[in-house]
Amino acid sequence: MYGKQDQSCRAPRRFRAAFALVFLLLPFGSAVAAADEAQGRPPPARLLWGDTHLHTAYSVDAFAFGNVAETPELAYRFASGEAVTLGGGALAKLKRPLDFLVVTDHAEFLGLFAAVREGDPDARKAAGRWSELAEPGSHPRVAQFNEVISAFIVGDRIMDAEAIAGSKWQETVRAAEVANRPGEFTAFAGFEWSSSSRGNLHRNVMFRDGIDRLSKIVPFSGLDSQDPERLWAYLVAYEKKTGGNALAIPHNSNMSRGEMFATTRLNGEPADAEYARQRGHWEPVVEVTQNKGDSETHPLLSINDEFADYGTWDQGRTDVDQLRHEYARSALRIGLQLRAGTGVNPFEFGMIGSTDSHTSLATAEEDNYWGQSPQHYPSPDRVARPFIEEVAAAKGQNVMNWEQMAAGYTAVWATENTRAAIFDALRRREVYASTGPRIGLRFFGGWEFELEDAERRDPVEVGYREGVPMGSVLRVSPAGPAAPAGPRFLVVAQKDPLGANLDRIQIVKGWIASDGETHEAIHDVVWSGERQPGEEGKLPPVGNTVDLESASFTNAIGAAALRSVWIDPDFDPAWPAFYYVRVLEIPTPRWTLYDRARFGGKPPPEATLVHQERVYSSPIWYYPKERRRDAEASASGEPG
Repeated sequence: MYGKQDQSCRAPRRFRAAFALVFLLLPFGSAVAAADEAQGRPPPARLLWGDTHLHTAYSVDAFAFGNVAETPELAYRFASGEAVTLGGGALAKLKRPLDFLVVTDHAEFLGLFAAVREGDPDARKAAGRWSELAEPGSHPRVAQFNEVISAFIVGDRIMDAEAIAGSKWQETVRAAEVANRPGEFTAFAGFEWSSSSRGNLHRNVMFRDGIDRLSKIVPFSGLDSQDPERLWAYLVAYEKKTGGNALAIPHNSNMSRGEMFATTRLNGEPADAEYARQRGHWEPVVEVTQNKGDSETHPLLSINDEFADYGTWDQGRTDVDQLRHEYARSALRIGLQLRAGTGVNPFEFGMIGSTDSHTSLATAEEDNYWGQSPQHYPSPDRVARPFIEEVAAAKGQNVMNWEQMAAGYTAVWATENTRAAIFDALRRREVYASTGPRIGLRFFGGWEFELEDAERRDPVEVGYREGVPMGSVLRVSPAGPAAPAGPRFLVVAQKDPLGANLDRIQIVKGWIASDGETHEAIHDVVWSGERQPGEEGKLPPVGNTVDLESASFTNAIGAAALRSVWIDPDFDPAWPAFYYVRVLEIPTPRWTLYDRARFGGKPPPEATLVHQERVYSSPIWYYPKERRRDAEASASGEPG
């Protein structure tokens, strides 16, 4: 049931079926009652699921895609589990409600064209000659709205649009306040700052606060500045003005043209220690998986990683130097190098997922996938169409609809379902990314874990007592002749109760060696079944139960739960390193296969129909011979 473990640190196999059943029924952390002495707070025992990046009709691009009526109010109702009727009459409902949602409409022209559609004369005047694109009865066209956006960005700006944006921001804030039900469902108001001068450098801004503070501000847009440092200055001013708290989440980075994790500032100057401190403070987590592909790693960057080519959106690009500044794993490696030069790691980030849906529907369910926009609602031919048909025709774009991912979600370990608790979990990075399934995951690093700790009824209690959770920096190593040879990692994973069994747990390690070069390695830590690694250490595939005709699968393979204590076999105390967990499900149908079974269409031959969904933990960092602030302490103070 618990599978095979890495032979270098296999724990005694004394598992029993009755014990396994107890573990599966036990909520993670339910036995944890005492305060965590190291961090001075109750250990978080609630696993919450949500979306931190969602667009409604108030985003100009969502409106252009045909979402002309689905407001933030509808988005919150849908995420909280209500059935909603869409503009075309279709009924949409999640199988399971989310615990929280952040509506993040684009700050640029926020709500302008939705207000024109509603008949607002001030909005019609502000939009000027562009207002006809949004009049009732018109049919928005993406190419025309791209022209609008380009015109405004280069300087053809209508200042009156700011008043409309302020009004629609107030509507968003009020909708969040109405939808927010502490302890049951948490509604955040946020916005997306859209910097696109060199590539997609967008950030989603999230606030810890409610209407009393958010009603005093207006969003900061890419028209105000394209420089993320100016966005951080806006967040500084917000906190000083209101006494509130905010953070920014970098957009899924695979479309940033090598800029998201650059080693220079936007103006070309080197990233110094102050820049690194600011970025680390304001951007504690990054989005690594969503509708527009996966940004954990790229097959050209991780050539020895058989699971690297997942949800890759690169349009055939082969510039490895550019790609390494677009993907999270390589950014974590670059961060170690920058820290060696400046003393501060700007890329000490946690990892989350989100949908980036423009439908107002936060769904990452493969068999209930509503696409990126109303143009991508379920239909017999959507799999075979280009992602954005007009742009494809005009520019020869080769991204196809089948390349869209039904992803992803953010998992948060929190003390309660409230704005404060969820925000604080993101800030301390005790969060992880999912491509969709609600896999439960705990990951701790320390020096004293014993192999038997994985067998405890509640390993979470010892995880907090003897170590630090995901998102943290390892505490200083014990000294003396009996000091451990290296760090030990306790990892526990449970399948999605309504989903697929687990294939394996992997720990991804990155480190910087004495020559200043970075490296990575992927370790299979524990896996299902009786498989054994081959001569080259490669674990055989778990198998495949997917029925291509019916778009179904069975849990006849895999494990319902996996856990282990892993000891790094190649640890060198002089080398800084990071470690994060990747948990893989057994193969399951993609939305493309569900569409084929539902509608009887013919996906293109190159369309992926089966995949292995996964979660990515936030990393744990090791720095040699240094006592670092706990993640909680470093997150709660001012930058630096």
